[in-house]
Amino acid sequence: MAQARVANDEAHQTGEGPFWDPVRQQLLWVDIPRGLVFAGDLLEDGTIAIRERVQFPGTTGAVAVAEAGDWLVAGGQELLVRAADGSVTPGPRILPQDSGRRLNDGKPDPAGRYVVGSLDLEQRGEQSEVLVRVEDDGAVTLLDDDLTLSNGLGWTADGRRFYSVDTERSRIHMRSYDPETGEVGPRSVFVEVEGGHPDGMCLDAEEHLWVAVYGGGRVNRYSPDGTLVSAIEIPTALQTTCPAFAGPDLDTLVITTAAQNLDATQLAAQPDAGRIFTVKPGVRGLPQTLWNGALPGSPR
Repeated sequence: MAQARVANDEAHQTGEGPFWDPVRQQLLWVDIPRGLVFAGDLLEDGTIAIRERVQFPGTTGAVAVAEAGDWLVAGGQELLVRAADGSVTPGPRILPQDSGRRLNDGKPDPAGRYVVGSLDLEQRGEQSEVLVRVEDDGAVTLLDDDLTLSNGLGWTADGRRFYSVDTERSRIHMRSYDPETGEVGPRSVFVEVEGGHPDGMCLDAEEHLWVAVYGGGRVNRYSPDGTLVSAIEIPTALQTTCPAFAGPDLDTLVITTAAQNLDATQLAAQPDAGRIFTVKPGVRGLPQTLWNGALPGSPR
């Protein structure tokens, strides 16, 4: 397996959620605790040149983009819409403001509706984190309410199989999914990850899952039957957070990492913690569906 390289000098606290925008040929990603969304150019040599750093209030759990260029950002407890002209308006509130929780990883589903989960800021160890889908009219549909920490999401090419991560249980769930109606089938455990906790994920054109293993310094590749077939190791940044395929041919895997919560000794042992990495793994990714822009008050 090819070796990942550091893509630029930006040191993130918790880099997350790389999202390739094929319309504008740019990469978006976030630094969650700093409340930043980045936009950058993926260059031929695998480096990423940062074009924009956009500050939002509170945390930024994830970002998606619409055809017209509007961003949908998972803010602390509500969604935020940044129009192409830079103006920001609030979207639906997903979590109570005083809940001690925030929005975490999110992605558009095969129809462009937004699916997003939650994380407990107080780390109380409860099993009540949620995964929801925001419908075109702004209504919120509950998919799960018994998670320890809702994280990575992914769908197969036909949109009929849906994967989601429950991080603290080290599980990847699988269920059927109707891309038109959004109806989901019974949830089952697809795989239990060892040697760290599963975080963000994506799928490649062979419908294998690429899963960041937080604390394990790697991204695992699982076959459609759940077999671990390979891994990309990142020994200099063990808190790997999320992979995504990017570039005009979707042949570059972008991997974000985190430095948050590491002490001085750990940071010395992990000199690239918080950096963003790229690698060409020899397989192309599935295109990520764009956000359909269908929230009240948002242009479509």
